[in-house]
Amino acid sequence: MKVLVIDVGGTHVKMLASGSRKEAKFSSGPGMTPAAMVEGVKTATAGWTYDVISMGYPGPVVHGRPILDPHHLGPGWVGFGFSRAFGRPIKILNDAAMQALGSYRNGRMLFLGLGTGLGSALVVNGLVEPLELAHLPYRKGRSYEDYVGLAGLERLGKKKWRRHVAKVVALLQAALQTDDVVLGGGNVRLLKTLPPGCRRGDNKNAFLGGFRLWEKAGQGRSPERFIH
Repeated sequence: MKVLVIDVGGTHVKMLASGSRKEAKFSSGPGMTPAAMVEGVKTATAGWTYDVISMGYPGPVVHGRPILDPHHLGPGWVGFGFSRAFGRPIKILNDAAMQALGSYRNGRMLFLGLGTGLGSALVVNGLVEPLELAHLPYRKGRSYEDYVGLAGLERLGKKKWRRHVAKVVALLQAALQTDDVVLGGGNVRLLKTLPPGCRRGDNKNAFLGGFRLWEKAGQGRSPERFIH
């Protein structure tokens, strides 16, 4: 069975099919609707063969369905018929949770995605729990995302942004009692050194997480059963 993984982000949509090393992508942005995303994927993957789809979605997902439109994309995502539009079975997972699933090794792992916004997910003994930490209050009436997301980086500059990343990581490590923290997202490259207890993620782990959604685990259970 061949899987197409779609990683929907605030600036790009990226795609990779199982068994292939060739990644495709196109620009997204605040005007992109789900219909436009589907057409973009079909155009970018013309000639590819796949049986099923995994999609990382930049917003909350409950029971495989988006429940809020993304903050950084166009409207219309909630209730959209993705499987019908693609003509394939599809599993949808929060994008941070999908990258977390691909990054997981063992124990209690927190994933933080430092990108356009702030993605977050917790994995405990293989159980993936998507989190929505980005819009919780942090300081001075602003949220975590306002400080460590792209808007915070642009407002504060790299030096102050790095300090707030370290503070946010320390707060969440203490609150969630983690064994491991993975920092992913496009802006992790801007960190000169990682906070204690952290390792650097790789955006390509989102693809691995998407493939794992359809794989059989070693005990005969499929990974999606470990996802809330």
